[in-house]
Amino acid sequence: MNQEKDFSHINSRGELHMVDISHKSASERIAIAKAEVVFPEEVFEKVQSGRVPKGEFLACAKVAGIMAAKRCWELIPLCHPIGITKVDVEFEFLKDTRSLEIKATVKTTEKTGVEMEALTAVSVSALTVYDMCKALSKEIKISNIRLIYKKGGKSGELKLEEV
Repeated sequence: MNQEKDFSHINSRGELHMVDISHKSASERIAIAKAEVVFPEEVFEKVQSGRVPKGEFLACAKVAGIMAAKRCWELIPLCHPIGITKVDVEFEFLKDTRSLEIKATVKTTEKTGVEMEALTAVSVSALTVYDMCKALSKEIKISNIRLIYKKGGKSGELKLEEV
């Protein structure tokens, strides 16, 4: 078994290593991830209308998500530091599930993709929403963090959900 091929972060000696991307070509790459923050019924209306004791929680969560994407390489041990050309974090309240859907879109023109950056952005945005809203309830849940789309590089396009 060729471990380097099967597990790119494990070398031929079975040790962790940072993948060498020097042979790859730079290209436009994009990744989109989503997460959900689910609120108890008695809290959802307050949150949806912005009545949160700590103030403008969505603005704070947006900035937190953008900052997290830019610093992903400092948080995830084997991620490469890359130049990000765009980060966008969007929010949508979903009344039927009493949740806030968070979507992050990250772009680059580098030699490696931005899936981890998009996933980190939605994760930290969700954590920030929790932090800003926890005074209303400790029963807030963060769930369903996932990649929904990626494009670029040798693997091309992957569409896991509607974008």
